Amino acid sequence: MRAVLCGYYGKGNGGDEALLASLLQMLPSSVEPLVLSGNPDETCRRYGVAACDRMSAFAVLQALRRSDALLWGGGSLMQDTTSALSPWYYSGLMGLAQQLGLKTIAWAQGIGPLKRAMTRQLARRVFSRCTAVSVRDVGSAQILSKWHIPFTLAPDPVWALQPRPVPGLWNLPAPRVAVALRSHPQLTPERLYSLTTALVDFQKATQTFILLIPFQPVQDQEIAESIHARMPQVSQVLLLPDPQQLRGVFQGVELTIAMRFHALIMAAAAECRCFAISYDPKVSQLMHDLELPGLSLEQIPVQPALLCQSWLELYANGDPLSGSRIQSLIDRALLHQDFLARVLR
Repeated sequence: MRAVLCGYYGKGNGGDEALLASLLQMLPSSVEPLVLSGNPDETCRRYGVAACDRMSAFAVLQALRRSDALLWGGGSLMQDTTSALSPWYYSGLMGLAQQLGLKTIAWAQGIGPLKRAMTRQLARRVFSRCTAVSVRDVGSAQILSKWHIPFTLAPDPVWALQPRPVPGLWNLPAPRVAVALRSHPQLTPERLYSLTTALVDFQKATQTFILLIPFQPVQDQEIAESIHARMPQVSQVLLLPDPQQLRGVFQGVELTIAMRFHALIMAAAAECRCFAISYDPKVSQLMHDLELPGLSLEQIPVQPALLCQSWLELYANGDPLSGSRIQSLIDRALLHQDFLARVLR
């Protein structure tokens, strides 16, 4: 069987690359994948699979005509917060695949936010016409239940992503703390200053080494570099385009402070203590599900000392997820693999 894999792949986002790596890890060996990518050459080189330009109508049409299935996943692809055009791209692709007679499979989806009525109608129509659907969170499951669309629910597939060692990581000073922030309208200069000052004070109090990890460099690296400039001798910006190395870096970290959804999952899966800063309902849902300490962007205190104190208490007295709970999440995430095996027979 030949399958076209469609998502936000090849766009330099570590979370989406981790989803692609997880999908390729879970794909039945009998399935030959072709990835729609924003950087086909890089995708082909990194994963050893065929790839084509996701924005080339001719290449996409040719790929679909040569295939038996379209795998649409995972992550928050059907949402209208970061882009009003994104739902139209994916729904158009699904509609074309269905017209060509392909199986259309929504895999490990996180649905929403859907702020516009038209986008909600579009999403409902697209998911109702899929051959099968799996979702990664309770909120998405509730939406599909309301729409009377059958689904499989399992934790995000990145829980089960196999880590890869990061060269040179163990040569860096220890203990280490990872920080994964991203740009956002509500991460104002004042809030970033408060976060950075709290981090400087935290580092001085704990003598830790700070790893600044841009999950999507085009959005995150400027923030990481600005923090590094405040503590150049005791921090380092780590650019890790390999998603398995990105997963592996958290094996050598004591505490993670993150906005990025998949940074929190990777850190929690590595038995690392986590402090979440939520900018999106999916992060808030993860905080609730895992009982993670944290706050929303709007709650960042003006006084850096309050934030620093929260981190110090977590560092000194906090507990990571238990090994048994992590294993349970990994085992349940593998339901996405069983789902693929069943649907792609």
